[in-house]
Amino acid sequence: MLSEGWDANNVTHILGLRAFGSQLLCEQVVGRALRRLDYTVNPETGMLDPEYADIYGVPFSVIPFKGRPKDQPAVVDDTPRNHVKADPRRARYEIRFPVVEGYAFALRRNLIKADVGKMEKLMLEPDQNPRAVFVKPQVGINLGGPTGGAGFEAELQDREAYYASVHLQTIKFEITRQLVAALTEGVAGAEPKLKLRSRHQLFPQVMRLVDEYVARKVDWRGSDPCERGLETYAGRLVERLVTATQPNDEQGEPPLLPILNRYKPIGSTKDVDFKTKRPCHPTNRSHIDQVVLDTATWEKSASFHLEASKAVKFYARNDHLELAIPYEYYGVSHVYLPDFVVRLANDTTLLLEIKGYEDDQDRAKHQAANRWVAAVNHWG
Repeated sequence: MLSEGWDANNVTHILGLRAFGSQLLCEQVVGRALRRLDYTVNPETGMLDPEYADIYGVPFSVIPFKGRPKDQPAVVDDTPRNHVKADPRRARYEIRFPVVEGYAFALRRNLIKADVGKMEKLMLEPDQNPRAVFVKPQVGINLGGPTGGAGFEAELQDREAYYASVHLQTIKFEITRQLVAALTEGVAGAEPKLKLRSRHQLFPQVMRLVDEYVARKVDWRGSDPCERGLETYAGRLVERLVTATQPNDEQGEPPLLPILNRYKPIGSTKDVDFKTKRPCHPTNRSHIDQVVLDTATWEKSASFHLEASKAVKFYARNDHLELAIPYEYYGVSHVYLPDFVVRLANDTTLLLEIKGYEDDQDRAKHQAANRWVAAVNHWG
């Protein structure tokens, strides 16, 4: 039974009760018990503690394996310790949310908008993407240690020739062209937002958005303005503006609306039910009876403040809750899962994310979360 498609991390025993027609099937069956229960690194060894599964009746003629040591007791208890689930007695704390898979982007008059002031910044990264490098040609093979006098002279390779050969207006037109194409043709296999729309009407609107975003939201960090023409920055700028672009409902266009999962349009905290070895902390003001502590401080501190705050009615940890926000980064589709969902005292629902260092992908997640919130609020 447990061949392909079975994915659970709490399988501790496998019993073979039928004939196996191939060694591959044996490997698939055994593989069902290879999901770890816990990914916490042991601070003493710097490695993950071993976990074992008891397997009977499956021939091990080819598969290499290492069993539990017989001459010493088990080093770790690999059984699930905590059962995290929704408490039916706290049904008043239930949080429901739409399961969003995409967005309905309809236009009647080809009018779009983007609130550039609320968009995330684009920071150039000269510390991670060097603008110059020394290159030393090499002929043959050098033996021994490096020497300063042998071989060819080092050459400086920089972007000065690129800066001198390209115009800022050309870069702006190319970014605008890519943005219009992304809106009308789609990106990374995604369905286009504005299919069959008039590009000559969209182009000037998009160009104004590009001008405003570059003027207000690009942190150059001492770099040449032509740097924004590099693919690494131009691609992020296009993705950022695609995410922020919405129908101009102030001019009569239909607002941005979510496209819900057809099989499960609404998610709920009542569906949370899983087992884990990770440490947990009990709750009082949550439909879910425990909060899983992925780190020793952040989730525990957040749970403490959410339990104590007068501004909070109730909350839920987004663990196995599957509140996922779709977004794209470098042309690849991802999903973003905020840490907590909080119902405030004024009946506003808050998506709460706890962050240390914020990188550019985090800013892309936040931009996508703003789009998700706007569409969900329009939907009501």
